[in-house]
Amino acid sequence: MRVAIIGTGSVGRALALGLTGKGHKIVFGSRDPQREVDMAESLAAATATPAIAAKGAQIVILALPWRVAQDAVRELGDLAGKIVIDCMNPLGMVDGALGLVLGHDTSGAEQVAGWLPGARVVKTLNQVGAEVMADTSTLPHPPVMFMAGDDAAAKGQVASLLSDLGFDAQDAGDLRKARLLEPFAMVWINQALARGKGRHWALAALHSTGEPQ
Repeated sequence: MRVAIIGTGSVGRALALGLTGKGHKIVFGSRDPQREVDMAESLAAATATPAIAAKGAQIVILALPWRVAQDAVRELGDLAGKIVIDCMNPLGMVDGALGLVLGHDTSGAEQVAGWLPGARVVKTLNQVGAEVMADTSTLPHPPVMFMAGDDAAAKGQVASLLSDLGFDAQDAGDLRKARLLEPFAMVWINQALARGKGRHWALAALHSTGEPQ
């Protein structure tokens, strides 16, 4: 698939690395594409302005800090009909600590869908850190990755991409379920950053092989 990654930070680079060699054509969307050429070439990717990268892609991945997301997303232009993966968490300082600035009655993903009328938005890839996104091969089980969206066909294509990254894709339901997935990401963030677990871990969905006793 032709995949545009909007954002050249740690998450965007990790996703490109995880997809390297999986048969995808990756292009980074950057406001200064020329500055990112060497980085992109090291990942067998190309660069373009965000709007051009998104226009030519089958799947657009938003890998941006939340504080710049609204302006950056609106600059992408009309993405009606395109699959857009929102892997951002709406993080900010809340009562002096890192937390979600949205919740309960909406979500970051629903706001993204409002900014991109007609786009097929899927919330996923927000539940682990960049290190896991780049390489799941050292984990003893495929890490679970939930996704939420209103378009079943879009989620099917996103599930294939998640599988290529080594994740166990699980459907959480419609896009409103992003209201569950964004707080769920805070569990990983809390354990990784506040509880000393570090960044090289993920949750897995394990099923019993026998009848309960």
